[in-house]
Amino acid sequence: MLMMLSVKARLMAATLGLVLSASASAQTGASFPVSVSVDAARKVADLPPVWRFFGADEPNYATMKDGVKLLDHLGALRKGDVYFRAHNLLNTGDGTAAFKWGSTNVYTETKDGKPIYNWALVDNIIDAYRAAGIHPYLQIGFMPQALSSAPKNTPYRHSWRPGFPYKLIEGAWNMPPKNYDKWRELNYQWTLHNIERYGRAEVEKWYFEVWNEPNGESYWKGTPEQFYKMHDYAVAGIRRALPNARVGGPDAAGAGGTFMDGFLAHVARGRNEATGETGTPTDFLAFHAKGRPTFVDGHVRMGIATHLQVVEAGFAKIAAVPEMAKKPIVIGESDPEGCAACPGPANAYRNGTMYSSYTAASFARIWELARKHQVNLDGVVTWAFEFEDQPWFAGYRQLATNGVDLPVLNVFRMFGQLGPDQVQATSSGELPLETIKADGAGKQADVGVLATRGPAGKVAVLLWNYHDDDVPGPDAAVGLALKGLGAGKARKVTLLRVDPANANAFTAWKAMGSPQSPDDKQYAALEQASRLLPSPPQTLAVKSGAATLDLRIPRQGVMLVSIEP
Repeated sequence: MLMMLSVKARLMAATLGLVLSASASAQTGASFPVSVSVDAARKVADLPPVWRFFGADEPNYATMKDGVKLLDHLGALRKGDVYFRAHNLLNTGDGTAAFKWGSTNVYTETKDGKPIYNWALVDNIIDAYRAAGIHPYLQIGFMPQALSSAPKNTPYRHSWRPGFPYKLIEGAWNMPPKNYDKWRELNYQWTLHNIERYGRAEVEKWYFEVWNEPNGESYWKGTPEQFYKMHDYAVAGIRRALPNARVGGPDAAGAGGTFMDGFLAHVARGRNEATGETGTPTDFLAFHAKGRPTFVDGHVRMGIATHLQVVEAGFAKIAAVPEMAKKPIVIGESDPEGCAACPGPANAYRNGTMYSSYTAASFARIWELARKHQVNLDGVVTWAFEFEDQPWFAGYRQLATNGVDLPVLNVFRMFGQLGPDQVQATSSGELPLETIKADGAGKQADVGVLATRGPAGKVAVLLWNYHDDDVPGPDAAVGLALKGLGAGKARKVTLLRVDPANANAFTAWKAMGSPQSPDDKQYAALEQASRLLPSPPQTLAVKSGAATLDLRIPRQGVMLVSIEP
């Protein structure tokens, strides 16, 4: 069984896709040919590391055993340059984690209405980020109970659980403040405290944004105008403490519709409710983009087309406002669908390689859409973290289960090895942007490529074999033609693979019999199976800066080919 293989055996298995000669003919099984060409000498664009953002509804998981472990793994993806966004950081409560809920009790009041600030729980959360080398993308929300303008008998905390209608996450936490001056002061005091605790230089690296999806039916019960006012007062408090704070928003659901139009007009040229001046300081703009998977004919069918259409609509909306067109953009949540804590048949893609191949295919197109619209894409937040002490592979949208990484996290490790310069690369099996944006990848597989050049002449070629339907399909037999490798007669080649047999704890767990209480040896085997292990280096013959490779990528597989002196 896979999980019982030794490290050496797994390394040997990883080399099966690397064929440097005619031995490719020894491969067996169904496949279809794909021609990929890469010109490593021809830069086509900068490739900003937009993937380095993550987030979750549940802030308190960050301080729990598996949450701390996963934060450490995320921080290692790109040291000193990873960000984390979380809901519920200002909620009233004792800090007990729950689905789509969290609390820190930062703000209460005396009987005569004087503020009481308590930073202990929120400090623990941010301390956990910083211990892993992660910076906060600090979401200002939601409304503390003592500041909520909800009617007196309105329940504060929601009682939502998986399976309940999404709208049941309502409560007094999603209301405007009853006193905007106290709201501004809370933001001032929190920012001042963060400067004192973490240092001005560190806090100036953070992103500050107010609330979440204020245009949606669940997260905000005020009017758009009340939100603009709340946003202005929060920014005024933050900037009073830290004039160079990076402030923005509004992290709208989808492209934002008329709400986003109003927000953009307000921050660009409206009357600032807190200062009376024209406009509101805005260092970045944020919206959300989600796909729409379905369950058809007994299997999952992904909705990558919907995801990409929303991304494009958000880019176009921002680009159409002259004052905002060049501002950095963060897609504050970017995922195959909308609810990380909601299991169900349509979300069965999450544990295995469909999620990982979707991630490779979608990020490549998001980069492409940013170039098409000439916008300044700064970040793409993957709304996935972990759910502490839940059943193994429970079907939540997460990056790890019970402390063991899922295949999708290994695609982010591949992203971390991409260089800063995107170079010319084409694939005969890659669906054109307009085709996959309109129709997805349901009629044929999307066998795509993204290639980069990095320091010391390292070339990284990312390849994927993605299909919208979670059904078996043929491998892609890829003929990779490289040129522009420079002088010299040889290069070192290594492979990283995420597919059913590599970097995949889910396959290993099923082979064990799907135990819900793995013993220590089984746990160690699952950790081993989850690891992204490079193939033993091979020598690639180079002639006049050119070389060829024959590779094989299974359906829903992702491969990173690294070529270096």
